[in-house]
Amino acid sequence: MDNSVWMHVGIMVCSVFVASVSQILLKISANKTYPSKIKEYLNGYVITGYALLFLSTILTMLALKKMPLSWQTVIESSGYFFVFVMGHFILKEKISRRKILGLLVIFAGIIIFLL
Repeated sequence: MDNSVWMHVGIMVCSVFVASVSQILLKISANKTYPSKIKEYLNGYVITGYALLFLSTILTMLALKKMPLSWQTVIESSGYFFVFVMGHFILKEKISRRKILGLLVIFAGIIIFLL
């Protein structure tokens, strides 16, 4: 495989990370109370979150130009890891055995796919 494919895999990983950051921003916004519906939907967290989702879509389209399509679903699953880590450190979510088991199952699936 040439280096171009691996560069596009890197772009895809960045896309997944950007989408994960977006999810965290939207969750932060959802946890707040706002004085009006307009401010609930038009605030910095929501606007930035949706802008990042748009950027993630663009990055995904760029990545899929040279990367095998079958790899996309495997790379997308890394988003669960990103959200898990950011959820713990940013949102102060607790790490449970169930969450860890879920991540292990996801990683096992990735490893099986790569073999």
